[in-house]
Amino acid sequence: MCGIAGVLHGTASASPLIETLTHRGPNGVRTEQVRGGSVAHARLSIIDLEGGWQPLHAAGGTVIGNGEIYNYVELTAEFGLKDQLSTGSDFEPLLHLYAKEGPAAFQRLRGMYAFCLIGADGRTWLVRDPFGIKPLYVLEQDGAVYFASEPRALAKLLAPELSEDHARELLAFNYTLGGDTIFKGLKRLAPGEIVEVVEGRLQRPETRPFLSASPAKSPTGETALIDRLDAVLEDSVRVHQRSDVPYGLFLSGGVDSAAIATLMSRLNARPVTAFTCGFDAPGARDERGQAERVAKALNLDWRETRFDEADFWRILPQVAWALDDPTADYATLPTYKLAQAAKGTLTVVLTGEGGDELFGGYGRYRKALRPAWLGGRPAEPRPDDAEALARWRRQAKPPPGLTRLQQAQWADIATWLPNDLLLKLDRCLMAHGLEGRTPFLDPRVADFAFPLPDRFKVRGRYGKWLVRKWLERVCPAADPWARKQGFTVPVDAWIAPRAADLAERIGRIEAVRRVRTPEAVRSTFESGGSERWPLLFFAVWSLIHLEGAAPNDALAQVAGTI
Repeated sequence: MCGIAGVLHGTASASPLIETLTHRGPNGVRTEQVRGGSVAHARLSIIDLEGGWQPLHAAGGTVIGNGEIYNYVELTAEFGLKDQLSTGSDFEPLLHLYAKEGPAAFQRLRGMYAFCLIGADGRTWLVRDPFGIKPLYVLEQDGAVYFASEPRALAKLLAPELSEDHARELLAFNYTLGGDTIFKGLKRLAPGEIVEVVEGRLQRPETRPFLSASPAKSPTGETALIDRLDAVLEDSVRVHQRSDVPYGLFLSGGVDSAAIATLMSRLNARPVTAFTCGFDAPGARDERGQAERVAKALNLDWRETRFDEADFWRILPQVAWALDDPTADYATLPTYKLAQAAKGTLTVVLTGEGGDELFGGYGRYRKALRPAWLGGRPAEPRPDDAEALARWRRQAKPPPGLTRLQQAQWADIATWLPNDLLLKLDRCLMAHGLEGRTPFLDPRVADFAFPLPDRFKVRGRYGKWLVRKWLERVCPAADPWARKQGFTVPVDAWIAPRAADLAERIGRIEAVRRVRTPEAVRSTFESGGSERWPLLFFAVWSLIHLEGAAPNDALAQVAGTI
């Protein structure tokens, strides 16, 4: 995991861009002039600590990448590349494959990545993985293409200006939609997008869906499916553990992280290090007890960290700074605290993101399958903003031939997953120089899980039915049939005592005034509930990223003395 930046078909150096991304690559920075431009790489050393520095050069080409290509070992063996490689980097085999196959080589990759490849054939490519686990932002300006892992690297070129439509999306959904970002003129590659850069312009030849054209056929009997699930998940966790630095996991009290923990425990001789965050607040849902039971059953090296009201106000401006492409998901707060706690012990962290989307875990999926007279409704957000909902529906539109459950899953994978959950994971961990890995979001797992008949995902009041049946077999201490709690943070309880003062201050902030009247802000904070937090986050975020305020100064302007 690293930070990358570059200038293609331009004369500027990438050095000023990469200097803003050193938190992503604390082990060092390298910048090079390349054919038609300049590229730069801030490295977080994970694989081949000595030889894996980028840019990498092989087979007449050059590559810089952010993320990991997990199947580099298998690709090296399959194509007989061992004697041709000069490093142990997971990205070097890609250059040899490209020399043999051109852009068809991109379809062979199994991993999380965003990269720039300049081939010996004179063609230049920008590529993002099919789930959008790793980010990549692009800006076309003055006949050149600029790219970077985070918007902050391009801010000086952009003179950031707020897109009011995307600001309204942020307040409606907690994330923004599509290829355009909240900054006018700045775009992000879509998940799976492959872009060729031709004479300083972006050409978009294709986007690869997360699901292969012909997903693997699964056995149909329950026992056979559980056996196959065990093999698929174990294989994914095994390759996601490939690392030359310490790795562990974030463990909640839920099914997904318990599944990852179970397989890591199976695959490692030494106790696996696991971090759990709990909340010290009245009425907060705290999963530390269940996490500890799983940790004891699996002999994990379990470590807990607490999150309280003081953490909320301290971490809020830091999270707002880290999320330059914003998501107002309050789960960013404990994720950031967990990364802070794990730094110095771990460099690679496995997490459970994607399990709900692929195996049908959310309650809204079950509601989507019920008839209306039993309380059923579409699995889509219900914002007050009709235009924002219309944009969401356009982006969430699934391909033909899917069941109603698969349509709901597809919508989440196209919208919420890359623009909220994965963005949260990337920014909160990279702010501390950690790499987050998601074994559920693997092409082999997706090819197994997504085509499963609905009855193996949702049955009665349970989602992720097959995963629960498997976990019942391999780790009963995980209590797989317990009611899903979710990652709930008691933000409203911490905001409530300051609500009147916050409403007055937030109502005066320029970016907020462009999307909410002061009266509407006051009404939101008076009425309470979940809408307070997105407005508070957006106010602090806008002061940092649109007005240039330091994080703590932004908080002081919004909340006064804490």
